[in-house]
Amino acid sequence: MSGIFGVISKSNCSEILFHGVDYHSHLGTEYGGMAVLGDRFMREIHEIRQSQFKSKFFEDCKKMKGEKGIGVISAFDEQPIYLNSRFGPFCIVTNGLIENKKELARGLLSKGISFSEVTEDTVNETELVAKLISQGDSLVNGIERMFDIIEGSCSLLLLNAEGIYAARDRYGYTPLIIGRRCVKDSGIKNSGMPNEAWAITSETAAFPNMEFEVVKYLNPGEILLINKNGMVQKRAGGAITQICSFLWIYTGFPASSYEGINTEIVREACGRYLAMRDKDIAVDIVSGVPDSGIAHALGYAAESKKPYRRPLVKYTPGYGRSYTPPSQETRDLVAKMKLVPIKEIIKGNRIVVCEDSIVRGTQLKNFTIKKLWDAQAKEVHVRPACPPLMFPCIFNLSTRSIRELAARRAIRDIEGKDLADVSEYIDNTSPKYKRMVQWIARDLDVTTLRYQTVEDMVKAIGLPREKLCLYCWTGECLKCHKKNRNAKGAPERTADKKQKDDKRHKCVTLN
Repeated sequence: MSGIFGVISKSNCSEILFHGVDYHSHLGTEYGGMAVLGDRFMREIHEIRQSQFKSKFFEDCKKMKGEKGIGVISAFDEQPIYLNSRFGPFCIVTNGLIENKKELARGLLSKGISFSEVTEDTVNETELVAKLISQGDSLVNGIERMFDIIEGSCSLLLLNAEGIYAARDRYGYTPLIIGRRCVKDSGIKNSGMPNEAWAITSETAAFPNMEFEVVKYLNPGEILLINKNGMVQKRAGGAITQICSFLWIYTGFPASSYEGINTEIVREACGRYLAMRDKDIAVDIVSGVPDSGIAHALGYAAESKKPYRRPLVKYTPGYGRSYTPPSQETRDLVAKMKLVPIKEIIKGNRIVVCEDSIVRGTQLKNFTIKKLWDAQAKEVHVRPACPPLMFPCIFNLSTRSIRELAARRAIRDIEGKDLADVSEYIDNTSPKYKRMVQWIARDLDVTTLRYQTVEDMVKAIGLPREKLCLYCWTGECLKCHKKNRNAKGAPERTADKKQKDDKRHKCVTLN
């Protein structure tokens, strides 16, 4: 998942832009980028795999001058993209995942349209979006047409002479929020921040310290134009919402809210629901895998009346999330180095370990649980805050194949083959589900393992189930006003023509 941020003011906006983009650093691991429009476009992109956004863009921020700008922390492609289109020049940043991008790129190439940002035999997704938009009758029409033909999701910010166009993806898988700053004194000596400004963000955590107030959560498919005078709706949003549930469980920042619901509060509620189902075990302490597991553990501790302690602490400087880097080697290195065990807290204790999720399971097993056993824990009880992950995300960057997932490895070992229909393993009341969980518990080498249920996770979030994307757990999604009940389908990502993307969406009419 990437994070995008934009700002418009009546004076230089670069300092707000710099800090606003930096507040998305927990989302992406590959590239950072900023573009500012004053007398001309100024654009900078840097790789941030081994460094922080702040250090790479600190000097750039001083040189960039303009009243409007956009920026991105990108999970995979270099952004922002600059395009001199028939509608005039613009810069664009995106957040999402386009499953059919190769087919769309081939279609444009057949029309004589070239791509400049090509790596590893694939086009830059943001450049593809820019060129799809440029095929429209106007920028707004181009965005609408792009929404119509992509498979997956795409939210975007587009910067041009008019201002910033903000468009949330058609079914609202990723959030966009508008904020307004109106202060007499910034409170920061020599601050270059303008007193009045409008901003658009993926994460509301970017707002409080820069004194922005939330004005609006964009609706799915909604398109707004923001300029220094405010915002103008260019396209009304749709009625169907499928926001990613994983924002609250893992990817979102604790201080951020989506659809008006705070992430930290949801995670605490998840922990409480886990504890409510855990009346049959006796433990000494409750802990959370830093950072996203901490709030889940705080909720568990509050409900269970057991003390919250920190047997594993994160060495923060230089170590981000171990889930997001694209290579297994990098994920393993970050996982190993960032968590430091405290033997004095671990030794002889029966420990509940709250984790946001179990994706592949390798890091939890090799670099978390092993450290607890090595420090002589008496028992280790693992409690993930969401159900077993069954399908790779088709709407944003996440796991890339079914074979990576711990639950699918368990099923493959139990059945002796990959199953097309995993519905019995999704049902947490079935014998096959229980057998799968027991297999994962043995593989992880833990005393007990108990997952969150879909029902409790939905209750913790507080939105109706039909407004949440639960695809990675259930195989259900909304597409073209339809619901996919195909727990059988969901082929893993592959270039094999036998497993085209359309097989992932054998939808039936929404009831």
